Amino acid sequence: MTESVNCVLLVDDDKATNFFNERVVTRHNGFKKVNKVYSGLEALEYLRKASASLDLKPDLIFLDINMPAMNGWEFLSEFEKLDKTITEDIKVILLSTSSSPEDVYKSMENHKVNDFINKPLSPDLLDRVLENHFRN
Repeated sequence: MTESVNCVLLVDDDKATNFFNERVVTRHNGFKKVNKVYSGLEALEYLRKASASLDLKPDLIFLDINMPAMNGWEFLSEFEKLDKTITEDIKVILLSTSSSPEDVYKSMENHKVNDFINKPLSPDLLDRVLENHFRN
């Protein structure tokens, strides 16, 4: 049996994608709260607020790789510099339209990345995320 995820943070610069993913996650009964931001910088700011108890700490981050200003890889670099008491329990799943072998390999090498999923999210994908990453 899987447990539910209290809070999900969607990080994607594409508003339509974030809107779609928010609807898919919100409709799935395994996920309680969904927040979304539109850049890696906004995600870091969100996590800083969460560490000060101003925002709900996410249990899971769905992170787009290809974003302007700060891509997913650059975000992960900064994520590792944050206070470990905030980041240690957060699962990070890369979401991408890219099936580039380089991106897949890079995600497997990064110890902060828990999974690599191709967009778009779906109820079946969310079931697998719960099963693979949030088992009791």
